[in-house]
Amino acid sequence: MKHIKSHFKLTKGQRNGILFLLLVIISLQLVIYLLNARTPTNYIEDAELSELESRLDSLKSIKRDLKQTITIQPFNPNFLTDYRGYVLGMSTNEIDRILEYRKTGEWINSTSDFQKISGISDSLMVKIQPYLKFPDWVENENRQTSKPSTSAKRKLDLNTASAEDLKKVNGIGEVLAERIIKYRNTLNGSFASIIELENVYGLQPEVIGIIVESFEIKSPRAINSLDLNSAEREQLVTIPYIDYEVAHRIIEYRTLHEGFKSLEELKSVKGFPINKFEQIKLYLQLY
Repeated sequence: MKHIKSHFKLTKGQRNGILFLLLVIISLQLVIYLLNARTPTNYIEDAELSELESRLDSLKSIKRDLKQTITIQPFNPNFLTDYRGYVLGMSTNEIDRILEYRKTGEWINSTSDFQKISGISDSLMVKIQPYLKFPDWVENENRQTSKPSTSAKRKLDLNTASAEDLKKVNGIGEVLAERIIKYRNTLNGSFASIIELENVYGLQPEVIGIIVESFEIKSPRAINSLDLNSAEREQLVTIPYIDYEVAHRIIEYRTLHEGFKSLEELKSVKGFPINKFEQIKLYLQLY
């Protein structure tokens, strides 16, 4: 018995060692506990997940119902906005194609042009078509010689419109009305084309689209058009937006290609102001 008891007899140093070891073990367990307590849970309870899914489905339903209740009045597709395109069901890429095309200064003249440029499907085109409204000045480039429609006869002549007439247009106040008349006076008192309204400072494209619904050019300013295939540089620079450098390049292109076959070829001339093409071509012809 005495022999067995001797195995449990410890010296003071041994007892201190055991106590120190126990202290280390307890300390490590305490550190692990604290770390676990500070670590956020990265999982979601089933009940919470179900609630989130329910809210998401509810939001989708509200969005769908809201989209169905929004109404859009017929509009000029040349002034398409992100909002209108979204409500009509167009994708971002389809809307961007239309906006990029308009930045070049070109006009969309028909529903087929709209579909070709945007790339929308036939089924979506059927849905959108009733909302597209093309004014006469866009649809008919030869409007000056064409027979006016019944609706066109009811329109006022922009070249004789007063400030009071213009202020009846939504988006035109006293300042814009005076600017339009002032600019008209710089053109010898009359516009040659409604496209020249783009030069009126502060007049937005959307407002021009509204103007053409009530006004047209019934008495256009006479322009002595130049022959694109024979005009000299000094003659070309008299045309708005054509400077000496552009005039030189036009003649250079004409010489290289043995003449222009159409006015559209001007867009291939280096440095030509494409965004002003509709206005520039008022001063040119091919004889």
